Amino acid sequence: MIELSERLQAMEESATIAMSRKSRELKAEGKDVISLSLGEPDFHTPEFIKKAAIEGMEQNYTTYTPVPGYDDLREAICAKFERDNGLKYSKDQIVVSTGAKQSIANVVMSLINPGDKVLIPAPYWVSYIEIVKVAGGIPVVVNADIHSDFKLTGEQLENSLDDSIKMIIFSTPCNPTGSVYSKEELQSLAKVISKYKNITVISDEIYEHINFVGKHESLAQFPEVFDQVVTINGMSKAWAMTGWRLGYIGAPKEIAAACSKIQGQFTSGTCSITQRASIAALKKDPDFLKDMLAAFKSRRALVLKALQEMDGVLVNEPEGAFYFFPDVSSFFGKSFNGNVIKDANDLSMYLLEEALVALVTGDAFGDPNCIRISYATDEETLTKAMNRIAKALKKLN
Repeated sequence: MIELSERLQAMEESATIAMSRKSRELKAEGKDVISLSLGEPDFHTPEFIKKAAIEGMEQNYTTYTPVPGYDDLREAICAKFERDNGLKYSKDQIVVSTGAKQSIANVVMSLINPGDKVLIPAPYWVSYIEIVKVAGGIPVVVNADIHSDFKLTGEQLENSLDDSIKMIIFSTPCNPTGSVYSKEELQSLAKVISKYKNITVISDEIYEHINFVGKHESLAQFPEVFDQVVTINGMSKAWAMTGWRLGYIGAPKEIAAACSKIQGQFTSGTCSITQRASIAALKKDPDFLKDMLAAFKSRRALVLKALQEMDGVLVNEPEGAFYFFPDVSSFFGKSFNGNVIKDANDLSMYLLEEALVALVTGDAFGDPNCIRISYATDEETLTKAMNRIAKALKKLN
């Protein structure tokens, strides 16, 4: 008999991937399921990036790569950080990984020992908790709700920190809420963090360019915490390169070296062709993305209007990423055909079965009162999905 590790048994399956699987199963049965569960842009990778990949193959970039990434790629990342974020990193502070998820895992595995506490504001991205658990760390969750646009305040952080906390993990723009921290809000966090020099902060900024309120702000811009912050980014979201798998960090040299060491024993370097393609994207003026951003902004307006018109749905206007995270707790206790909705898990399954729309329960992101809706698809599909959801919710009483 095979005995699986305790480490694996303690880990939850990714809720977004699980819902995506259920959607595919229903589609295979011939059902017209609309999936709004995955955080994947529906745009294709731009042609100039594909061309750079082809050139990489023609130039025979097909052998093993340096573990932390090609030198010219890491130099391009340094230039991007300075151009877009005002952050000055040297090449040896950059590590390229197979997606931002691996970048985060590398940092956590490099710094967290069994029993170490990691503060994570909720709502949070599903993998933060599980990565910490794999490292033997103890997640300490601090809740923010829709009334504060799901953002943690400096005062909340001050009340939640002590010398036992070794790490903080958060995102801006945020998955699942779409919340974007302003410069002033980040500064209030930085003032608190700077009092605890033993704390490292993972600032996940993968949705940087999908921002509807102006310039993206990075936590590491504040000198008092620069040496405590690891900035996470990658190519998947803004550049529609989800399948290419490339993430990267800007970090203190000691942490970057540690991440390279860990990665060297797990995956070694990221795909060589992905790296060549990413250089082209990183060097491109982000203004290139304005049409994509305009499309997301229009979709956001469509979904916001639809949700605001649904009785019982409490929704705020997200400022970035491509998600809504409405509070649906008013439907708990209601039923249809004997099916009682006890929580967001039940409501998500009800909407999948009754409306044939796949969403993700907020419980997976640390808020059991909410559901996550991805609007990374075309407006016709979104309109159909919103109509189905509205119709299904009206059946509950």
